[in-house]
Amino acid sequence: MYSHIWSDGSKIDLPIGKAVCVGRNYVEHAKELDNPIPDNPILFIKPKTSIVRFDRNLTLNKKLGAHHFEAELALLVGETITRGTVSPLQCIVGVGLALDITLREVQNELKAKGHPWERAKAYDSSCPVTAFHRCSLSKSSSYEYRFWQNGELKQHGDSALMLFPLERLLREISQSFTLEPGDIVLTGTPKGVDVLNDGDELTLQLLDYPPAQGQIAIE
Repeated sequence: MYSHIWSDGSKIDLPIGKAVCVGRNYVEHAKELDNPIPDNPILFIKPKTSIVRFDRNLTLNKKLGAHHFEAELALLVGETITRGTVSPLQCIVGVGLALDITLREVQNELKAKGHPWERAKAYDSSCPVTAFHRCSLSKSSSYEYRFWQNGELKQHGDSALMLFPLERLLREISQSFTLEPGDIVLTGTPKGVDVLNDGDELTLQLLDYPPAQGQIAIE
């Protein structure tokens, strides 16, 4: 059963909460899917049942359709963030990486009908998360990360290139959703999203920290 862990393998004493996700936070990703550039962050939620460990035992439901990867910087909330919180960055206790796994064909169908995205984004095991590194965020904090599929570099992200910086994201999110201890925030994906295949070997690396290894079974 999933629980948040630190990069040294120790368990984090926080409950498992929701994942609040940000869409189209990189210009090039919006362009690759022919989406307009947003004026404000696009937000959606994955429930805690979507959150699993990013490891070599990732399993996805083949019957749902083709699963696409979106690698993202993940923030772990350690203290409650509301619309009245003065310094939301100080409430973040950990940074890690995650995959926002998406049923792209289903998402496109839902978007065309003007329907919400949950069937394409919020399903079981659609949010694999790495261990978290302790952090102390500031406005100048910048995080670079990479994602490889079968040894091929697919995505290269940097928080400095986000349309909406981390502090603004937290302020925007907390205007609508209170962020509670144990929640995570997925901050958007860079260009390079693509389909996952059964047996794929996956690698996520934040900065120069040791990379996290995963493998997908689609059955």
